[in-house]
Amino acid sequence: MLLSKLYTNANASSKKDPIRKAVLEQVEKKKKAIAMSPEKQKEAYYSSIRFANKRLPLHKQTVETKFERYLATFSYRKQQSYALHTKAAKHLPKIASILKSYGIPEDFKYIPLIESDMNPQITSHRGAGGYWQFMPSTARLYGLKVSGGLDERKDLVKSTHAAARYLKSLYGEFNDWTLVAAAYNVGGGSLKAAIRRQGTSDYYKLRLNQETGSYVYKLASMKQVIENPNKHGYKRYAKLDDKYQNINEQNLL
Repeated sequence: MLLSKLYTNANASSKKDPIRKAVLEQVEKKKKAIAMSPEKQKEAYYSSIRFANKRLPLHKQTVETKFERYLATFSYRKQQSYALHTKAAKHLPKIASILKSYGIPEDFKYIPLIESDMNPQITSHRGAGGYWQFMPSTARLYGLKVSGGLDERKDLVKSTHAAARYLKSLYGEFNDWTLVAAAYNVGGGSLKAAIRRQGTSDYYKLRLNQETGSYVYKLASMKQVIENPNKHGYKRYAKLDDKYQNINEQNLL
């Protein structure tokens, strides 16, 4: 009650009252201390996290635990290298520009970092290859040439155009970008079957294989590490402004 009255009557006269002024200053300090507590900092940061413009349900313990696992995996403490940011700075602007021309959310630009580590020479045991790890049949379906002497999956620009066409096609099937990301990993048919069997189209409730079940978490975590380098231990980027970083905030994660 006392504090309420103090705030209500806080006007020019309070400047003449040293006791009232001191009390108000103490109240402000306490409010700031609460706002800057580790718990509040984490709450504020987590409420800002989105994938493809959709907020991650980090208020759910299972989602938060899984997300933090991959966030730690991509942090500097685990990586001990600036390679992720070097590759991101070199390739992501071009990828983002192509995706934008197709109306694809920018967050999908992180797929090549997750899929191939931006190494076009990588080929999976199943035959997926190139920056976007296309299977040969899918690559050809979306306009890439894949033959003994030519593999356009290794061409960043051409393969990104193909990926954009594929992602747009998947959105036409699922009408949900989170599900599009999952379908990119497991295939549209397999994801539809899982949705039918389980009676839910909520990615965070679906029981999927380990790789697909972690796919969106990996993309969202990679986004945070690239966009907020200082917060996640990449001190070489400390002079750059993180997209989310209070000037007084500690690096909590």
